[in-house]
Amino acid sequence: MTLFDMPLDRLREYRSASVEPEDFDAFWAKTLGASREHALDARFERVATGLTTVETYDVTFSGFDGQPVKGWFVVPAGVTEPVPVVVEFLGYGGGRGLAHGHLLWASAGFAHFVMDTRGQGSGWAPGDTADPVGSGPAFPGFMTRGVEDPETYYYRRLYTDAVRAVEAARSHPLVDAGRTAVTGISQGGGITIAVSGLVPDLVAVAPDVPFLCDFPRATTVTDRKPYREIGDYLKTHRGRVARVRETLAYFDGVHFAARATAPALFSTALEDQTCPPSTVFAAFNAYAHEDKAIEVYDFNDHEGGGAFQQAAQLGWLPERLRAAR
Repeated sequence: MTLFDMPLDRLREYRSASVEPEDFDAFWAKTLGASREHALDARFERVATGLTTVETYDVTFSGFDGQPVKGWFVVPAGVTEPVPVVVEFLGYGGGRGLAHGHLLWASAGFAHFVMDTRGQGSGWAPGDTADPVGSGPAFPGFMTRGVEDPETYYYRRLYTDAVRAVEAARSHPLVDAGRTAVTGISQGGGITIAVSGLVPDLVAVAPDVPFLCDFPRATTVTDRKPYREIGDYLKTHRGRVARVRETLAYFDGVHFAARATAPALFSTALEDQTCPPSTVFAAFNAYAHEDKAIEVYDFNDHEGGGAFQQAAQLGWLPERLRAAR
């Protein structure tokens, strides 16, 4: 696949047609408020990994509606004073994986909190968090679970888990809560953008080839899953397009980006059919903080920049975390 979306000069000017719900802020304030009525109950249990450069903890905390969510917490070995923390969210279908699998940010001298993804964790990495909430009829996957009502949509639970994950990470005594960054790839990047609009005091945001942005365009410009799950659902449930679009607007990264208050480093790939570049630019162009940049990988698909993007983040994110001291 060669370049299939807009030319780069048009991408830099593109704006989403997604319509923000009038009660967007009230919906999220109510959602988060209800979950905060439950004790965070963040528990960190040291685990043996065989590694000598980091210390790893098995984490459990209360997410949406007080339901338990797992994670990993990794710090450089021997750290005794609070350090900045990078909270990471995961790509579609994956879970937190094994305890020894997360080394990058602790190796850079920071605490690293990896949130498990409820109900997923069976596609490319194992997970340990169930999603105990049922839904009406849905196309296989997660994109259409409860999609006809924002109250029941799967991503309401997952975005709430993510906000609570930031709170859980900040609760650890080795974390300097005032120096918190969030990051993630694909679905994790979309969650990162959501958190950027829901948590007002982050110091850095790094969404990599983010998913869950500009649903009106994403669901019509690509036939690749996961976005295609929505089209397949509507192919069967004819006449429900307006209702589904109304729900998705509450979860569109474009609207969270418009509320962001921290510097951001995005990335996109111009041959990416999974998260088309126009949908990424829709969120980037709406992103409210003036200190923002986007890495563009001209001839890459959804793998994006890979290790090159990690290098870009390692050159960008530590500067923001340390400057916040």
